[in-house]
Amino acid sequence: MKNILLGLIVTLFFLGCTKDNHAAVEPKAAVGNSLETLTLNDQFGKPHSLTADTKKVIFAFSKDMGHMSNAYFEKLAPEYLNEHQAVFIADVSGAPSLIRSMFIMPGLKDFKHTVLVIEDENVAASYRIDENSDKLMILDLDNYIIKKISYASTEDELAKTF
Repeated sequence: MKNILLGLIVTLFFLGCTKDNHAAVEPKAAVGNSLETLTLNDQFGKPHSLTADTKKVIFAFSKDMGHMSNAYFEKLAPEYLNEHQAVFIADVSGAPSLIRSMFIMPGLKDFKHTVLVIEDENVAASYRIDENSDKLMILDLDNYIIKKISYASTEDELAKTF
């Protein structure tokens, strides 16, 4: 009985701590929009902004696509993304903060390539296109302006975007 009561209290505590983050956000991933103001921290906490020379921005909104992308980039030279004027962004906002700080972020620090990280659900929602959130979203840019949006689900499809 004591364990049941304790389980109920813990459950109610976690339910009370959850936030409803379904606030309306302005969509930013649309052809013609600018990403000039996009600034995110990398896996080491260092802030990065896009440059006018950035040609591709690759977003991984799901765990599976993040793992697949990181595995692909690990096979390449650490400078591959920079040489191709590309940026890789992983959305980790859906993970509980304890899981992010104890497992996800330390795991990302093992990669040789730069991984920009979205930790805020509202920021993620402003870029994520829900019907394609299980795929990589690749934005082709020209002077910060989104010229094309495409999607990839495999390493081969990702490779073809370069």
